[in-house]
Amino acid sequence: MPAPRSTSSGRSGATGSRKQTTRSGSKSSTSSSQASQTANIGEQLANTIIKPLDLVLISRERIQQTLDEAAERGWVTRADANELAVELVKRGRQQTDDLLKELERMLGRGRDQLGTAGKRVRTTEPVDRIVRSADRARRTMGVGPSFPILGYDELTAGQVDQRLNGLKPADLRKVRDYERRHANRKTVLDAIERGLG
Repeated sequence: MPAPRSTSSGRSGATGSRKQTTRSGSKSSTSSSQASQTANIGEQLANTIIKPLDLVLISRERIQQTLDEAAERGWVTRADANELAVELVKRGRQQTDDLLKELERMLGRGRDQLGTAGKRVRTTEPVDRIVRSADRARRTMGVGPSFPILGYDELTAGQVDQRLNGLKPADLRKVRDYERRHANRKTVLDAIERGLG
């Protein structure tokens, strides 16, 4: 008897949902973040559902063909073959329903994570603007620590780049020296060199 053909259902579909990269850096990072989230969901699906359950996809028609063949060879009676086909389809439908519920749960969790990330971005941007202004005022008044940018070690490269505007060449050199000794981020160093050049 030929082995029934089966295909794994462990594809994430990430390639079909890729978004076009735009010129805007924020939209580009959002797209890559969403692609990353999609890939993460695909991995979760494979690791929590498909692999543990050893899922395969086989059609009702293929099940019936295989059991008809077994009945023709005398391995099972026709009535047993029909009963077995009905039971296999019934169990398959139950597993499909369970799988769909799990997928909905995972997608809901993914949507929640995306929503939370979006809220963080929206609330961080105005706060960052306020901190940049306060930093500029602190430098102008000559108060506070001597390093030109407060909270430097917690800032992303993009945030550092935004705060470089308005720094004097001496301050830019301080930031450059500190950056080289610590994080040594190429994008930050390039931005400082542009400011000095």
